[in-house]
Amino acid sequence: MNKLELRKLIEDSLRKQGFRFRNGLIQPPRNPTKDRLRQLHSVAVAHKIETAKNGLSRHEDRLIECFASGHEVDPAQISPRLVEVKANTTDELLFRYASLHWSIPVSSGYGRRLRFLVKDDHNGKVIGIIGLGDPVFALAARDRWIGWNRTTAIANLRYVMDAFALGAVPPYSHLLCGKLVAMLAVSKDITRAFKRKYGKRESLIWKKNSDARLALITTTSALGRSSIYNRLRYENLHLYQGVGFTLGSGEFHFSNGLYGAISAYAQRYCVPTAKREEWGSGFRNRREVVRKTLMKIGLNDDWMYHGVQREVFVIPLASNSREFLKGEHSRLRSFNLGTEDVAAFFKNRWLLPRSRRDETYKQWNSQNWRLWSKNP
Repeated sequence: MNKLELRKLIEDSLRKQGFRFRNGLIQPPRNPTKDRLRQLHSVAVAHKIETAKNGLSRHEDRLIECFASGHEVDPAQISPRLVEVKANTTDELLFRYASLHWSIPVSSGYGRRLRFLVKDDHNGKVIGIIGLGDPVFALAARDRWIGWNRTTAIANLRYVMDAFALGAVPPYSHLLCGKLVAMLAVSKDITRAFKRKYGKRESLIWKKNSDARLALITTTSALGRSSIYNRLRYENLHLYQGVGFTLGSGEFHFSNGLYGAISAYAQRYCVPTAKREEWGSGFRNRREVVRKTLMKIGLNDDWMYHGVQREVFVIPLASNSREFLKGEHSRLRSFNLGTEDVAAFFKNRWLLPRSRRDETYKQWNSQNWRLWSKNP
């Protein structure tokens, strides 16, 4: 594909998604309500579902059985358990399948990665998913909250992870279990899994063994302000703290069938940014691929700024997370919240009151979640 063909493909795709062009830049649709934002992401989501079809559709019959219908859920008996997802297992298929139902395309995470299913031990069904990956290097709202300068950020970013997937599936989502899943991301089961996987492993970047202490998780709301994360507390502990909004940059608007063509063009005509040899060869990430291609074909690299802002949340995992990350404290005073304690608090504070005043969860049929036609 030559550069003129690729330019036209990109421009046509952005128009189809609802973006507008003005003074050589792109702008999101006017009055971006949550429904309009879902629509904006819908092309990329549909592409992700279509791409996954060959690998997952043949498993859908058995995967769908792992998700509950409303009559299979007893709010008083819900008993959550975190299950770490291992590669090449049914749990991995379940994680991938669940993430395809999100209203925005879910990435695979970058660098270090931990994935979890939250399962209900009462019926064996999936309640939700948690996906953690490496954080971006520069996130202004996060860095201001911590009080980082460049030196401390470079030294201590390894103690931070970003939640790229976080939420409940129906019918549990109707019972506010998105809050439960968000609370469980703060539990000691997460920090212990992180230490098991990354403790005593030498980092290519820092050239030393990591002590694998997890001090902070960050996440961003999918559709503007979040009703799940705001004011989320465990007893007197404020778990999710909104610290600002993203600038509205990224590459999701190029992830709907465009990225393959963009990547092929970059591999042929663009030069990766120089980096240390031991980190590997090739482009740093998808953003570099898109940015360099845009510039090479004569489009403004500011087209990486799609204008769709997300609220940024920090989730401290210790009483002194901020001081630790600034290098002021050497010891991390972790909260060590237990899954059972968190679940009991959630059940009394949100779950049981919701189940008594709203029984729509009972109407949910897991077959409604099918992505592809039922196999004959």
